[in-house]
Amino acid sequence: MYRFSIEDQDWILRFSPNIQIEAEVKQAVISSILQLGKDLPQFSHGESFIIMNDRLGIIVFNVEKIPSMILTVSNIVTEDKWYIQKNLTIKRYFKE
Repeated sequence: MYRFSIEDQDWILRFSPNIQIEAEVKQAVISSILQLGKDLPQFSHGESFIIMNDRLGIIVFNVEKIPSMILTVSNIVTEDKWYIQKNLTIKRYFKE
């Protein structure tokens, strides 16, 4: 668990138990969150959002505001597991 403040709000960042990642990766997640700045308090309790990080992939966050301001990283999906659906066909996603 990590504690941080944005716009006079104290937040807790935690990682779901199903995520096994190194401290260096956790630090990259924290850096991504801090870049959100004043956008973070705009999310409502129960909402989710993602950050697409070039190094890590898609980071999925869940927002809790009751009883405390808590962000939970529920998953990190690496780029090799991205798919896109077009015209009822699912294909592996590749960056252009």
